[in-house]
Amino acid sequence: MSNISANPRLLLIDSNVFFAKRLTDALTAIGFDVSHNTQSAFALTSLEWDTPVAIICSTQLREMGAFELPKILNADAKTAHIPVIAMGDGGDQALMEAFRAGCDDYIDRRLGPEHIATHVRTFLKSHTEGFQPTQMLTNSETALSGNLSHLDLPGVVQMLCHSRQSGALHINAREIDGVIFFEAGDITHAEAGEQIGDDAFTTIVKRCNGIGNGIYKFIPGAETPTRTVLRSATDLMLDALRQLDEENDGGGEEEGFATGGAS
Repeated sequence: MSNISANPRLLLIDSNVFFAKRLTDALTAIGFDVSHNTQSAFALTSLEWDTPVAIICSTQLREMGAFELPKILNADAKTAHIPVIAMGDGGDQALMEAFRAGCDDYIDRRLGPEHIATHVRTFLKSHTEGFQPTQMLTNSETALSGNLSHLDLPGVVQMLCHSRQSGALHINAREIDGVIFFEAGDITHAEAGEQIGDDAFTTIVKRCNGIGNGIYKFIPGAETPTRTVLRSATDLMLDALRQLDEENDGGGEEEGFATGGAS
């Protein structure tokens, strides 16, 4: 008789053995099988013959943490599909760092094992069945809309891409009144003032970076008659963030905006 469980298996990587035991118990109670390891490098050796439905990994490991895993997994077609859920002690900035590193989700470990277990189950349901707005946001939000001081724009874009959404994301912040269209998780069109396409997307991301106010609202199913964006969402985001870093280092913010507007 086989000893293999029919329950979905999770790989938990965390150096805090006591916390990992409590989290394992909470996840097991809601129907998961959990394999715990304290070191990422050793845990990754088991992926090919015992593939989990997701990896929950601490951001505070001594060697390889959650932010390093996506690049390694994506380098192999056999593991590229495994979602990585980062787990740390930070807030919104840690969430943004997780998305920028390529993680599929982020959870604050201070919320406790039971909350984390419920969050993981909800994430996997959304990851498998498609986007569920009330599942993806915090309890204080009832739809995919909110203030950019709560979640930075790149985080919102990442959520829509990872959940393969189609519709229009409207952004109003400072002097920006823009819209970004998605089709099955791909960015197809963007508008910001007189700009369209890649330039519009870059301008929206740059001018919304780190602001204390501004709102966003996603309208599912909204379509655009034209396609002006052909690059991947990842390429667009990395390019916009790279330009931000260069402008911050060189102090040429206004010059960068002016250059981005020339087309």
